[in-house]
Amino acid sequence: MYLVVPSIPGFGFSDQVSEEGNNMSTTAELFDNLIKCLGYSRYITTCSGWSEDAHPSVEQRIAYENTTPRSPQRQQEQCLEMVTSDIPPNYTNSPCSLSGTPHWTINKDITAVDLDSSNAFEGPEKLLEVWFTPSEKALPGSAAPNGLKAVSQDVWKDMLDLVNCKVLSVIESSNVDAYLLSESSMFVFPHKLVLKTCGTTTLLRGLTRMLEIAAIEAGFPHVKASLPEGTSAAATPYRVFYSRKKFNLPDAQKGVHRSWRDEVRYLDKMFLGGSAYMIGKMNGEHWYLYITGPGTQLTPPATPEAEYFKTPTKQTVLPEDGHRRPEHETGDETLEILMTDLEEKNARQFYLEDASSIAQDNARKAHLARKDAIAHLGVIQEGHGGSSNPSIDGNTLVNGGNDDSSFDVFAQTATEHAELSSDDDEPLTFGEELSTEGHALGTVVTENCGLADVYPVSKYPDASIDSYLFTPCGYSANGVVPMPGDADSTHYWTVHVTPEPQCSYASFETNVPTRHTGRDTVDVVQQVVGIFKPGRFSVTLFEAKDSNDNAYAKKDKRMDQVKGYRRVDRIVHDLEGYELVFRYFERNDWKSGSVAPRLGERSPPP
Repeated sequence: MYLVVPSIPGFGFSDQVSEEGNNMSTTAELFDNLIKCLGYSRYITTCSGWSEDAHPSVEQRIAYENTTPRSPQRQQEQCLEMVTSDIPPNYTNSPCSLSGTPHWTINKDITAVDLDSSNAFEGPEKLLEVWFTPSEKALPGSAAPNGLKAVSQDVWKDMLDLVNCKVLSVIESSNVDAYLLSESSMFVFPHKLVLKTCGTTTLLRGLTRMLEIAAIEAGFPHVKASLPEGTSAAATPYRVFYSRKKFNLPDAQKGVHRSWRDEVRYLDKMFLGGSAYMIGKMNGEHWYLYITGPGTQLTPPATPEAEYFKTPTKQTVLPEDGHRRPEHETGDETLEILMTDLEEKNARQFYLEDASSIAQDNARKAHLARKDAIAHLGVIQEGHGGSSNPSIDGNTLVNGGNDDSSFDVFAQTATEHAELSSDDDEPLTFGEELSTEGHALGTVVTENCGLADVYPVSKYPDASIDSYLFTPCGYSANGVVPMPGDADSTHYWTVHVTPEPQCSYASFETNVPTRHTGRDTVDVVQQVVGIFKPGRFSVTLFEAKDSNDNAYAKKDKRMDQVKGYRRVDRIVHDLEGYELVFRYFERNDWKSGSVAPRLGERSPPP
């Protein structure tokens, strides 16, 4: 058992090079005492500046390497390498990873199999929303009439290549295009883009390209900014939201996604005045959020050295209402439910083997029902319920014949069962789509698990669902929900499931306003949680609510009461134009892993 201390060449408890005197002996002694207080006899430091002179017995406790003297530049480079290195998942570490925070890590002594990312999938998604105007009604005159929806699918596919995900299918509607991806979903509205990706996707790598597409392809205004090489233009967003749950496998992530600190640093380089938050317990369930205020500004390009002191300073005067919430935003709300430790029986619904069995069983029952109906009804004989309508009498036959002596009432639906063997003497066979991954089995799962009933077609007749089941397991679905009687109002919901027991996870997200559903938010939460039965889950509700909503307090109180669960945390943030409420729940009978290890503690055995 080792304690790993990522110390820095400055020999101070910081991630920056210290300008003060470097007293290695004092530092080594401080480390020695600290390690003893924690109950450890050995520790490892990645700093290469230790030597036998630092401490009399340092060679017995510290792994060090002899190196040649390093220049200040090399020291800075080594600091940078340390800062950008991620801590592997076989360590418990503090999630507060912003600059200046030390990282203390403890090896949990788990097996190589547990560390193999091939045995687990990173379910928690990265979620990015980029708004270019407050609403589609506020599109600028320079933009295409349908804004971002004017961008071709091929252009979006090129951008998604940067993110490392592919398009599986698309639902197009007048107000939103819903892209079902190999690694989650994307929704394109006239005025905003929502991209949600899981696994090891590099979502933020696509952000610059999104801004360029909005400027060049959709016609949104753009300004000169600090852009990566090869980027010709970038539209100025109205607001930007980026969020994610803590990763289960942070070492598997790529690029800036290896730590929250690096993600924040990347976003801060692009936008002025952004705010970063960690919401929840540092030693438990928590969620990260980066948000910019209304009227987001891109980081301007660096001033050329030759122009210093040549440009007079000008005062920027913002309009008095520059940060007031526009009228169009008052109805915006986003509900996200992030679930882990799914009940095994519920998780099995999202395995191809189980879904295929259900699909084939349903097809078998339909086939037998058809045979039974034919046996009882069979043929409608001439004169039985005759009618003057020749099509009803059987004169117009499916096979084009003119013999009206008999009429097979099931002939018109026979093609629906073309995938089944119709020979009674042969065993029933099924089409390939009922045993392989794809949309067919995705639809079966959607209907069977109950997700189709969250926003049912009986109430939303124009709603569409696009779902896909993966091999050997895993499920994704997008729903597009036009509001009845309101052609200009279309919303979405999306679900993604990773059912493997060692990393089980499911997410549900929707922006369908509760005022349109006739139900409180807690009713939707209860219905979704009942489908997956997670051991624990968090709920985030982003709401630009009307301050005069007298019923808000009552609805908010109901949100704490999810049947079968106890609320552990409730955290409220009052953000510019929005209220964010984060809640964390645990199932009443859930015990395994219910207490997260504190900093410096060994994790309980699995």
